[in-house]
Amino acid sequence: MGDFNLALVIVAIVVCIIVLLFNVYLLVNYQHPDDKNQAYFPKFVVVFGLSVAAISILMLPADVANRQACRHAIYNGACNLTLPMKDLWIAVYIVDAVLVFFIIPFAMFYYEGDQDKSVAKRIKSALLWVITTAIVCGLVLGILYGVIGKVDFTVRHLSSTTTTFPSTWAFSGSQPCIGSGSHQCSAYLANASSEKTWTMRATFPEYVVALATIVGSVLFAIFGGVGIACLPLGLIFSFIRRPKAVITRSQYIKEATELGKKARELKKAADALHQEERSGSKGRKWRKNVKSVEKELLQLEEDVKLLEEMYPQGEKAETAWALTVLGYLAKLVLGILGLIVSVAWVAHIIIYLLVDPPLSPFLNEVFIKLDDIWGLLGTVAFAFFCFYLLLAVIAGAMMLGLRLVFITIHPMKWGATLMNSFLFNVGLILLCSISVIQFCATAFGYYAQATAAQEIFGHTLQSLRGIKYLYKYNVFQISFVVLAGLTFVYYAAFGWRRKKRSGRFQLSS
Repeated sequence: MGDFNLALVIVAIVVCIIVLLFNVYLLVNYQHPDDKNQAYFPKFVVVFGLSVAAISILMLPADVANRQACRHAIYNGACNLTLPMKDLWIAVYIVDAVLVFFIIPFAMFYYEGDQDKSVAKRIKSALLWVITTAIVCGLVLGILYGVIGKVDFTVRHLSSTTTTFPSTWAFSGSQPCIGSGSHQCSAYLANASSEKTWTMRATFPEYVVALATIVGSVLFAIFGGVGIACLPLGLIFSFIRRPKAVITRSQYIKEATELGKKARELKKAADALHQEERSGSKGRKWRKNVKSVEKELLQLEEDVKLLEEMYPQGEKAETAWALTVLGYLAKLVLGILGLIVSVAWVAHIIIYLLVDPPLSPFLNEVFIKLDDIWGLLGTVAFAFFCFYLLLAVIAGAMMLGLRLVFITIHPMKWGATLMNSFLFNVGLILLCSISVIQFCATAFGYYAQATAAQEIFGHTLQSLRGIKYLYKYNVFQISFVVLAGLTFVYYAAFGWRRKKRSGRFQLSS
């Protein structure tokens, strides 16, 4: 079968099936009871979107393994029987873009539509929003592609004189070229003026992927930079702020009464906002009040959970308290391990990407040595580091969503996640997964060299007219590291403090 790697194809099929089953498991266990046996289209979008995101990240390790299938070929072009990774990359990311900008918004508009309206009216309303978005996106993409959709490659024109074909070949350090007495090849002596810019038009699919990557890179730099620090530190400081002992019954009754009053105030405020929505008065003040109610509701849920931990009830109260203690210990252990991974990521970005020339391949060498120990060990570690970045993005979005007014809160909770929150987080994961792959292909360029991903996300993307300067000056990497440092300082200064209750809830008039 030549260079065709049958094992790689089998592994790819098995992994896709496992990813699909795992995402169905997540949906079933995270969904809100109100969404059971309904909202089937949003559920299909969630499972499909999560599968595309997971598979797209796993494709980079597969791309590396696919390259290894051609290791016996003289050059990559001579290997025709491996997986068509470039076509697969383009297909996956076109699907990714369609899901993010069209399918998921439609599903969200439909799901959040007024339940009193008929299904046809809700579909019509959602379609109007999506069609408007499609027209705007199409015009923007078409104009940008027509005006600046070109790739500028810097090339050097090399030439040399001809010489008689030799009867024997004798190359050495002192004789690197053909021809007696030639100590340097003519092409090697080309001057700086031989450098020229070779311009060609990028293909439209590659250009769509590139623009989606830019949008995702902005979100990735912000949310990922914050999340890479708050993900492990949040777990560690959660252990530090844990309840130290069980409270008395009188303390429990007092706290529960206060939480009950706050819950009634929130219900009254939510009913008032729902009435305003029905009347059509959805202005800036209304959105600000909705944001305030969401924040207070999340804080109330945290307070209720904390109160239940501090006063376990029932016949197995002692067991429940023991499990609570073990849970906080697990958070500490995971937080410390996560902190090691986060520090390794930031150190690798500085050492390998921001310093020119790189001080060391660092994690690239680690993956290569792990591959030497066992064939797939380095690939598994490589995939783990990529997935960790996605987790950091979600953690950063949650942290900023609780503190910034213009970011909508969409928490993921076991057994209590509504479909709109599911869809929002799937869209965020899909959008940032493109940037995570591009970031990993650049950060681990030594390990992932000569792959199809590097061809798309390295050479083409970083040479696109108008975009290349963002990568030339490491704008996203620097933003990532700076935000990670600021977040670390924030947690060091304020993370250990226990959250104070906001007191009596009140809407802005």
